[in-house]
This record gives sequence, C-alpha cells and structure tokens, in this order.
Amino acid sequence: MPGDLVRGRLKLEWARDHMPVLAGIRRRFEAERPLAGLTVSAVLHVESKTCVLALALQAAGADVRLAASNPLSTDDDAVAAVREAGVETLAEKGESLATYRAGLEALLAADPDVIVDDGADLVALVHERRRDRGKIRGSTEETTTGVTRLRALAKSGKLLFPAVDVNDAEMKHLFDNRYGTGQSVLDGVLTATNLLLAGKVAVVAGYGWCGKGVAARLRGLGADVIVTEVDPVRAVEARMDGFRVMPMLDAAPHAELIVTVTGSTGVVRAEHLRVLRNGCLLANAGHFDVEVSKVDLEGLAVAHRTARPNVEEYRFADGRTVYLLGEGRLINLAAGQGHPVEIMDLSFALQALSVEHLARHGTTMSPSVHAVPASLDRAVAEAALAPFGIGLDALTDEQLLYRDSWTGGT
Repeated sequence: MPGDLVRGRLKLEWARDHMPVLAGIRRRFEAERPLAGLTVSAVLHVESKTCVLALALQAAGADVRLAASNPLSTDDDAVAAVREAGVETLAEKGESLATYRAGLEALLAADPDVIVDDGADLVALVHERRRDRGKIRGSTEETTTGVTRLRALAKSGKLLFPAVDVNDAEMKHLFDNRYGTGQSVLDGVLTATNLLLAGKVAVVAGYGWCGKGVAARLRGLGADVIVTEVDPVRAVEARMDGFRVMPMLDAAPHAELIVTVTGSTGVVRAEHLRVLRNGCLLANAGHFDVEVSKVDLEGLAVAHRTARPNVEEYRFADGRTVYLLGEGRLINLAAGQGHPVEIMDLSFALQALSVEHLARHGTTMSPSVHAVPASLDRAVAEAALAPFGIGLDALTDEQLLYRDSWTGGT
C-alpha cells in the first residue's frame, strides 16, 4: 500500500536531523559531486535512515535506485518521501518474493556503476546473470552474511569486481553490530510481545559482535542469559563476560526466549523444538529467515494461528505452545524500528565514503574483498566525536619518537 507522504517527510527529517556525520559528508558531496554521472543500485532495508543515505548519494550526483532487502522491513511512508525526492524505489511492506526478485532484476537492469548491498543478493544476481559484469566498479556490503558470501566467491576466484567490507570496519561492527543490534533486537521483541524480560531465561545463539550486544542488553533488563557457540574462543569470552555457556540442546529446555544471531542455518531445529519449555519465544536477528527452522516448526505443530501482529503461535501434540516472532525474519526490523538513528549515522557514513572510494578507485582495485580504508574509518570516528563535545590528546614529539622506535619507524 502507498505510504503517507507527510508522515514520510517527517520521518526522513527526524532521521536526517539526528545523523550529523552523514550530514557533513552530504554537504561535501553537494559541493564536489564525486558521483556525477554514475548509477548506484542499493538493496537495503528501505526505511527512513536508509533513505537519508540514498539522498546523500543523490546529492553527490548519482542516479540512485533502491530496492528492499527484506519484505517486512520496508517503511511505506519513507518510500513515499524518498520517491518524491527523485529516488526510484522498488519496495513495499510485505511484498511477495516475486516482487522482491523483480526489484533486484530492475536494479541490475539499471546497469549500475556501484552496488550497495545488504546480504549480497544483488551481487549474487550479477554473478548469475551478468558474468560480463557490465560497467560495475565494485560493491559495498553491510552484513556478516553478505561478506561471507563475497569471501566464498573471492576464494573460488569467481568474484568479478572489488567489494568493500563495510561490515568489518571498526566504526561499523563495534557500534552498529554491538550497540545497534543490542538495542534494536530488544525493541523488536518488546514491540511484538509486550512481555517482561526481567527474570526470564534468555538464550543467545552466537557470541559475535551482534550476539555480544544482544546478550549485554538482555542482562541489562534483568534476563538470565545463556550463550550457545560453536567457536571455543568466543565461548571462553562469553563465560568470562559472566554468561552461562552450553550447547543449544542443553539450553533449550530452560529457554523462555531464544534469539539467534549466527548467520547460519537450522540453529533451532526439530531436536531443540521437541524439548522447548511451554511458551518459549523464538526470535531471529540474523540476516536470513533460516536460523529458526520454520519447516521443522510447521512439521511438528498440530495447530497454528496468529496470536498478535508479528507473533505466530504453534501448538504441539503434547500441548506445549511456542511463539515465532516476525516470521523468523530480522526481528529488529520486522517488528521494531531497526537500529537507532545515531548508530546508522556511523554505518551509513562509512557506506557513503566507501561508494565514493569505489567511484574513484574501483577500476584499479583487484576483484577481491577489501577492507574499508583506515583513513575513512578514522574520519568517521573523528566526526562522531564532535556531537559529544569530546576532544583528543595528541602525541608529543617525544612520544612519536618513542612509538616509532618500537615500530621501526612505521
């Protein structure tokens, strides 16, 4: 359904006013026009913060095209407003899989110079349909899942163009993944359920940067948190951070809430569903809706109904009931408002600078996965300090000499 244009304008204005780092980049972009004549195809969660990024890229001179990376995360009001601003946008809340795929096809048909991806779906389509790569200078990637796919392509020698790994930049994973995911996942769970988290046993599957944030915020609201892991180093870290650590099969009978944050598949499957306690809530914070096995859930259930918006109730033959939140999709965007605005200011500032970097240098970069240049990471960090009124010390000449004596002058 078409969104409300007035509400959309207000949402974009609110986001823009709380994204000072990206605003500074946009002002420079308007003056320098580094993307003039280029087409940027972006597959993202199309909501107000994403639209502010799209408008910043447009201000740099780009012809920007937007499509949805998730059918439940689109904000139709924001879509109406960004379309009014001249950004072709193919996204609608609750769109079908066929419509989603048509959006990807349309963005590919636009023959982009730069791709901004969230999960690497558009990049995957390029490799499936356009082995000639067209005029693509490179892509940027926002997610762990997408970076994993890109690295697999690069390892096999099939990656056609340079891809910038925004996800692993310090100003992304330290803040977006930890603080952004930590807060927004709880926003989604609470919005969907209106239930108390204090006193509940909550299981967090995966202790990467996102899992760390979710676990910390759950503990902050009084939950008793258990972590499950496949990596021994992260398991030790979780234990030393004060969490219980155990396999999912041992944790599941205690769980009143499970949040999957792994980027893998079948994290909660039939063997776990069979031992869940009655009333357990199942939420996913990974990119794709495969971490909680809906096939197993539907196969074991004898009855199913929608209990409330974004809450699907499944009843098993023994009388137990479990609840799947947000259709097993990204709970923070399916049922919540996504990451806080200030967090996405940092991530999208990195995206904007990475797109500019590819526009300037992509044709000379190797077809591999590249880190965000450290200078861009540092520039975003320095800009982010200004709103806090924070200054930094500077090394004295003596300290610089001392440092260089240990680093060989580098």
